[in-house]
Amino acid sequence: MGIATINPATGETIQTFEGLSDAAIARAIDMAQQSFEQYRRTSLAQRATWLHAAASLLVDERELFAKTMTVEMGKPIAAAVAEVEKCAAVCRYYADHAEQFLAPVTIETDASHSYVMYQPLGVVLAVMPWNFPFWQVFRFAAPALMAGNVALLKHASNVPQSALAIADIFKRAGFPDGVFQTLLIGADKVAQIMTDQRVKAATLTGSESAGASLAAAAGTQIKKTVLELGGSDPFIVLESADLETAVATAVTARMINNGQSCIAAKRFIVQESIADAFTQKLVEKYAALKIGDPLLPEVQIGPLATPAILQEVHQQVQDCIAAGGKVLIGGDPDAVPTRSDPALSQGNFYPPTIVANLPHTAAIAREEIFGPVAMLFRVTDLDAAIHLANDTPFGLGSSAWTQIPAERDRLIAEIEAGSVFINGMVKSDPRLPFGGIKRSGYGRELGSQGILEFVNVKTVWVK
Repeated sequence: MGIATINPATGETIQTFEGLSDAAIARAIDMAQQSFEQYRRTSLAQRATWLHAAASLLVDERELFAKTMTVEMGKPIAAAVAEVEKCAAVCRYYADHAEQFLAPVTIETDASHSYVMYQPLGVVLAVMPWNFPFWQVFRFAAPALMAGNVALLKHASNVPQSALAIADIFKRAGFPDGVFQTLLIGADKVAQIMTDQRVKAATLTGSESAGASLAAAAGTQIKKTVLELGGSDPFIVLESADLETAVATAVTARMINNGQSCIAAKRFIVQESIADAFTQKLVEKYAALKIGDPLLPEVQIGPLATPAILQEVHQQVQDCIAAGGKVLIGGDPDAVPTRSDPALSQGNFYPPTIVANLPHTAAIAREEIFGPVAMLFRVTDLDAAIHLANDTPFGLGSSAWTQIPAERDRLIAEIEAGSVFINGMVKSDPRLPFGGIKRSGYGRELGSQGILEFVNVKTVWVK
C-alpha cells in the first residue's frame, strides 16, 4: 500500500509521499542512537519542560490537528478535537508524575544499601495504527520520552500528515533532534529495523497479524515488545441495570470513532427479562444517528477509514446473516450500504447496524467487527452472561451494568479482560494501566506501569 492521504469521505487523494530508502532508514537509526547518548543524561525536569511545551502546542493548534485527522481517516471533527486535548493531558500527566514513577526504591536486605533503579533502554520503535492517529502515538511517546528513551515512529500508511505533524510538535517543543522521528515507511521495513542492534524494543497497536509479525521479528532478536491488539469487548446489561443510562452509553460505546476502536463495545449481552426493552431503545437511538461529512459539527458517524475496511465490514454483516443473524437496522445484505445516497456515494460510509439472533456458536460471533455494527445476544442469567463474555479469543476491555453488589463482584473477578468497567463505558485514562490478555496482546501502557515497560529495572546492592 502506498503512503498517502486519501479523504475517506470523498475518495479524493490529497497528497502522496515517497517511502524512505534503506539508506535513509539507517541514517535515522544512527541519529536516534547518537541522540540517545546525550538525551539519557538530561534531567527529568528538562524533559518535563519540553513535554509541557508539547502539550501547549497541542492545545493551541488543536483545530488544525483535528482537521488533519478527520481528513485522513474520517473521525467526526468534535471527536478529533477531543483526541488532541487528551494527548495534551497525557503529556502533562507524565511530565508531572514521571519523577515519582522513576524514583529509586530502597529495599532492605543484607547489604549496606540495596535498591532498584530505572534506566532507559534506548531506541524504541513504535508501530502505530490509523484509528486514533494522535492519541496512540502520544500515549506511548509521553512516558517513553520521560523515561529517557528515544522514539522511531512507523505510523499507518494512510495517516502520513498526522505522523509528520506529531514529529514537528516534538521538535517545536524543544526536544533535541533525533529524540522523536517519524519514518514514512511501509510495513515491510519493520522486521529489517528490528534487526538493528541499536533498536532495543518495540511497541505496536494494531491487528493480530501485525502484532504476531512484530513479535516474531523481535523474538528472533530477543527484544522486548508491548502489543495492544484487537478486541471484541462485551457490554453486559443485567436486570437490575439503569436501563436508560445503559442504552445511551451503549450507543456511544459502539459508535466511538465510527465504530473503529479496539475497546469499543462490540457484543451486547443482555439478560432476557429486559432484552426487548433494551433492543427497542437501542434501535431507536441508532435510527437517530446522523451520518455524513465528518467535518460538519452535527455529524455523529463519519466514513470508515478505507474502502477495504468498508468491504470487510459489509462481508462480516453478510456472514452474520448467513449464520442466522437478523439485521434490525442498518446493513443491506445485497449491496454495500449507503451507495444509494448520492451525498455518501463517494465515501466509505456504512450505516449504524444492529444484528440480533446470532447463534453463540457462529464463527462470526467471536470475530472483531471494526465498524458501526453491534451484535446483540440474549442470556438467561449472570452465569450465562459471564460464559458468553469470555467465549472469545480476545480479552481487552469489558463493560457490565448492574446495581447488585454480588453480581458486580463476580463480574469483576470472572471476566477475562485487561479491564472491567462497572456501570460505565470502557475508556483509556493516563492514570490507569491499559492493555489486554489472550489475543488482545500483552504489556501495559499508561499509568505508572506504562512508563516502566521500556526501562531497565536495575538491582543495586552495595556492601
